[in-house]
Amino acid sequence: MHKYSVKLEKIIEEFQLKVLCCEDQVKNIEIETKDINRPGLELAGYTNHFSNDRIQLIGMVEYSYLKDLSLQTRKKKLDKLFSEGFPCLIVARGLEVFSEMIQIAKKYNIPVMSHHEVTTELFSSLNRYLSVQLAPRQTLHAGLVEVYGEGVLIMGESGVGKSETALELVKRGHRLVADDVVEVRRVSNKTLVGSAPETIRHLIEIRGLGFIDIRRLYGIGSVKITENIKLVVKLENWQKGKEYDRVGITDQYTNILGIEVPSLTIPVRPGRNLAVIVEVAAMNNRQKDFGYNAAKELESRAFGNPDENLGSVRKIDPWK
Repeated sequence: MHKYSVKLEKIIEEFQLKVLCCEDQVKNIEIETKDINRPGLELAGYTNHFSNDRIQLIGMVEYSYLKDLSLQTRKKKLDKLFSEGFPCLIVARGLEVFSEMIQIAKKYNIPVMSHHEVTTELFSSLNRYLSVQLAPRQTLHAGLVEVYGEGVLIMGESGVGKSETALELVKRGHRLVADDVVEVRRVSNKTLVGSAPETIRHLIEIRGLGFIDIRRLYGIGSVKITENIKLVVKLENWQKGKEYDRVGITDQYTNILGIEVPSLTIPVRPGRNLAVIVEVAAMNNRQKDFGYNAAKELESRAFGNPDENLGSVRKIDPWK
């Protein structure tokens, strides 16, 4: 599996970190892991299993420990830590950095930075950012639209109507994430995040019309940078004689980067309002997440006792 990295200078720019030393080294450093280390045990002297590819983050606890040490002991502890080698060290909470820390950092050519944010919040923000930047990814020929809070990935052959469907959804108040090309990243074992390449972000290509800028035509509220993918809708030209699912009892899934995403296939033919169908599909998928399945409700009514078993919905008499 390909391993991704993010340049340290990009992280510095994103989080507006203040570089205190070794600024000339920043351009040469790349981060390859989302894990961040708070070096409490390492400062105390235990360096077994130390992962030297992680960003080191010092907060109030580590800072207080170092502050209570004598100058000579503090130098010894810091020298031992920096000698292990790591990409960089960040001091949180805007704490004043020890001058001896800067001296030792220069000795080992390791950048030291500071940030005003609370340690736990900075830790979480960095971890989320790195999870996205370093996530396994795949580029798909598809469109991605946020529909009622559900990220719907619209797939299909060229010319089947993906872009036109996305445009109609935008006109109906939903938000475009990407058209034609979707960069999908697996940010956790359950979550896929989709976005558009920067060069075509907010643009839709309509045959006969060309490229149109959705953000400028419909406003900033009509677009979104990223969205979690919750549903895959596959558009295909109607094939005479082919059996299409008319009930929906059996759930279908599409595997993307090892994650099974709920999916459905919609046949395209003149007269079908695809945007409305996608809207209903998104709402129906959300209902399933909440535990209600209309197809199973129908099955219960047809083959079970409708008064005793109505799936996850209770029968209520409004006159009582």
